[in-house]
Amino acid sequence: MISHASDRDSLSATDCIHIEGIRAYGYIGYLPEEQVLGQWFEVSLTVWKDLSEAGKSDDLAVTYDYSQAVTAIQQLIQIAKHKLIEKLAEEIAALVLTSNAVEQVKVRLTKLQPPIPNFSGQVSLEIVRRR
Repeated sequence: MISHASDRDSLSATDCIHIEGIRAYGYIGYLPEEQVLGQWFEVSLTVWKDLSEAGKSDDLAVTYDYSQAVTAIQQLIQIAKHKLIEKLAEEIAALVLTSNAVEQVKVRLTKLQPPIPNFSGQVSLEIVRRR
């Protein structure tokens, strides 16, 4: 059943946009070589926003422009100089929440090839932040 606009007020936070696989090369890391040589990072987002108006109007201006978000996040990763990925994740969340349209964001940040001896996996963290 599709909810009517009057019913949507209490359900607005249930609408989500998922953006996965945002990749960029950056210089974030505790080790000096990470800050000099850099490495690849991947970001996935879940953005909570009431999508009912966009669904009715078909107007990009009333939804979350994920194209601009991808570009902004890639640029942030490329220029950020932090020791911890926790700091970068906080900055990404703050960036996404600057959009008036966004009520809440979940950021999953992955260091694709962390410099850990005898480890070929990835390291990820996930944070959720509200306006």
